[in-house]
Amino acid sequence: MGAKVSRSDFEWVYTEEPHATRRKEMLAKYPQLKKLMRPDPMFKVYVAMMVLLQFLVCYAIKDQSWTVVLILAYTFGGVINHSLTLAVHEIAHNLAFGHSQPMMNRLFGFFANLPIGIPMSISFKKYHLDHHRYQGDDEKDVDIPSRFETLFFNSTLLKFVWVLMNPWFYSLRPFFINPKPMNTLEIANMAIQFPFDYLLYHFLGFKALAYLIIGSFMGTSLHPMAGHFISEHYMFVKGYETYSYYGPLNWLTWNVGYHTEHHDFPSIPGSNLPKVRKIAPEYYDNLPCHDSWVRVMWDFIFNPEIGPYSRIKRYRPDATERQTLLDKADIKSVNGNGVHVLNGSAKNGVHKPSKHD
Repeated sequence: MGAKVSRSDFEWVYTEEPHATRRKEMLAKYPQLKKLMRPDPMFKVYVAMMVLLQFLVCYAIKDQSWTVVLILAYTFGGVINHSLTLAVHEIAHNLAFGHSQPMMNRLFGFFANLPIGIPMSISFKKYHLDHHRYQGDDEKDVDIPSRFETLFFNSTLLKFVWVLMNPWFYSLRPFFINPKPMNTLEIANMAIQFPFDYLLYHFLGFKALAYLIIGSFMGTSLHPMAGHFISEHYMFVKGYETYSYYGPLNWLTWNVGYHTEHHDFPSIPGSNLPKVRKIAPEYYDNLPCHDSWVRVMWDFIFNPEIGPYSRIKRYRPDATERQTLLDKADIKSVNGNGVHVLNGSAKNGVHKPSKHD
C-alpha cells in the first residue's frame, strides 16, 4: 500500500478568498490590466480547428486495430480533448465572445464539447464559477476532495488509484457535495451531445466513438497534461493555496498553468495571462510555482506529506465569530497571498518561497 499520508485534516483558515483583494490592489496600481480583459479572436479559430481535426481522426481510425485506437486515444486524442475541456473552461468565463454575448458563449461551448463525448460544458460552468467565488469554502467549492476521498485515498498506492480515477471524481463530486437542479441549458447540452455520439457511432462505428470518449478519460487521468488538476491548489508550500505552472504544456492548455494569474483576473483570456505577470512581476515572482506537471503527480503520489487533504479550506463564521477566531490565533493581518501574518512575518516562515521543481 505504501506510505500513509501524514495529514489528517485540511489546512483550515479564517481569512477571505485572497484573489479578489489582490485584483483590487493590482488594478489600482496597474489600470492597464483592464485592457487585457477582452476575448482573443484567434481562440475560436483554434478551437474550431481542433474539433474538426478530431472528426478527421475519427474517420481515419474507424477501421484500425484496437491497439492503434487506444494508443492514439492516449497520445493524441487525450491531448486534444484535454485541451478542449480547458477551452470549455475559457468559454465558461465568457472568453470566446465576451460577457455581452452569454448565449453565443454557451452555443460555442456545445460545439467545443462535441469531441469530448460527454455533455459537460454547462455543468462545468455552473460549478466552476462557484470555485472562483468561494475558493476553499467548506460547502461551495467542489474542486476540493470529498470526505470519502480524503479518508480512503491515504497511501501511496491509493493516491495512485485516485489520480487514475480523477476524471470520475472531478466529474461526479459536484453532484454529491453541492447538488444543484438541472437547468434548461444542461438539457440542451445533452440533447446535442448524445445524438451526435449516436450519429458518430452510426456512420463511423464504435471505434471512432470510443477513441473520443476513452481519449477524454485518458487525457484527464494519469496523463502529463492532467498534472494541472493537482498543481493548481494542492498545498505544496504551507499557507499557499494557488500555484502557477510556467512550463511548455501551457501551449496546449490555453495557459491554464498561469493559475494564480487566472484567479486574480478570471476575465482575462489565457493568451493574455503571461502579460499580467509581465506587467506586475512583483505579485508573482516570489510565489511558489511548478515547472513540471509530471513531477507534481509524482510528488503527490509518493510524498506522504501531500494527499487529498493538502488543501486549504475556510470557515464561513459571522463577523463577530471571525474576529474572535483571529484574535485567538493572534493573527494581525493577512498578506496579499492569503497567508496569515504573525507579528509581521509569514506564519509558515516563508518570505521568498523557492521554486518547486
